[in-house]
Amino acid sequence: MKKSSILFALGLVLIAGCTSKSQIEQAIKSNPEILFNAIKENPKKFLDTVNEAVRVAQEGARDEERKAEETRMEEEFKNPKKPVIDDKHAMFGNKDAPVTIVVYSDFECPYCQRGYQTIKQVQKEFGDKVRIVYKELPLDIHPMAMPAAKYFEAVLLQDPKKAEKFHDAVYENQKDLREGREKFLKDTAKKLGANMAKLEKDVNSETVAAKIKSDMDEAQKFEFSGTPGYLVNGISIKGAYPFPEFKKIIDRVLAANGGAAPAKKE
Repeated sequence: MKKSSILFALGLVLIAGCTSKSQIEQAIKSNPEILFNAIKENPKKFLDTVNEAVRVAQEGARDEERKAEETRMEEEFKNPKKPVIDDKHAMFGNKDAPVTIVVYSDFECPYCQRGYQTIKQVQKEFGDKVRIVYKELPLDIHPMAMPAAKYFEAVLLQDPKKAEKFHDAVYENQKDLREGREKFLKDTAKKLGANMAKLEKDVNSETVAAKIKSDMDEAQKFEFSGTPGYLVNGISIKGAYPFPEFKKIIDRVLAANGGAAPAKKE
């Protein structure tokens, strides 16, 4: 069939009345050269149209994601998640702070290193109004994540302050962790004054293994499959979001709480 005849036939279909999608699809399916010739004659216009369609689709998807995220967050403000917080967990900052950020993290994850910097900014900005609870979520794609978690928990059994310094040293020297591996972990612990004999015993203890497993199980319960993950007074943040995302939630929590620390439980 000649090109002119094909276009004429398609034109009759389109102007005959309210044409259904299936009719148009059938016309193009029966005569695909209609579409091919149109593309050949107007390649730039075709690409511009496709790119515009992609842009509109992406914007629509982002809008849907944003609305879904806002809905989820509102639900969590009403029914916040409730992580276990006790003396077994590393806690940085004022223990009576009105805002608690639970961190589920991987010592070797580059995104967790970025998240570490963000949490430092949060601590600087909000001071005693925020406390950080650190929990383990070592991923199997990072070979040094589990060893680092074990060393950290072993140091924590000795001294929470030394554990905090160990935590900071590892995140601030991730490259050395990857290159130095277990030697880096031992050297770091030794520099901080840890009891190395006790440390080497505790690293592979059932106590440390159970603690890490408990953290990982809780992360899975709260649907944190990647790292880092955070709970800000029970409101979840999945990923290495920038400081403003944390500030938005913290400001709202503080406003609802009058900006003061909660009353101590008897």
